Amino acid sequence: MSRKIGHTEAQYSKWIKEGRGSGEHQDYKPWLTVYDVPSDGRVHRVFGYKSKRTHHLLSYLELSMFYLLEWRSDVLQVNEQFSLDREITVELAESAIKNTQMFGGR
Repeated sequence: MSRKIGHTEAQYSKWIKEGRGSGEHQDYKPWLTVYDVPSDGRVHRVFGYKSKRTHHLLSYLELSMFYLLEWRSDVLQVNEQFSLDREITVELAESAIKNTQMFGGR
C-alpha cells in the first residue's frame, strides 16, 4: 500500500481543531504522529515517564535525543514534532529558492 507524501489544507485544519502541536506534559499532542508520515525507515512510539504519554519519534536521532532529555533532572518536558509557523516557513523557503537561483543552483 503506497502512502501519499504531503498534506492538504483540510488535513492541516483538522489537525489544528484536534489541538495538535499544543498542550503541556501529558496533554501535549504532537503535530505529526508516526502514522502521518510515509516512512521506509524506523519510527518509534516511546512512553515518557515525565510526561506520562507516548512520544512519536521519526528517527533514531530523535529517539537518542529523547532518551538523553528524558533522564536529565533539569528537563521538565519533551515536546516532539511541534508545528512551525507556516507563514514564516514559506517565507524562508521562498527566500532560499531565490538565493539558490542567484548563486547558480536550480
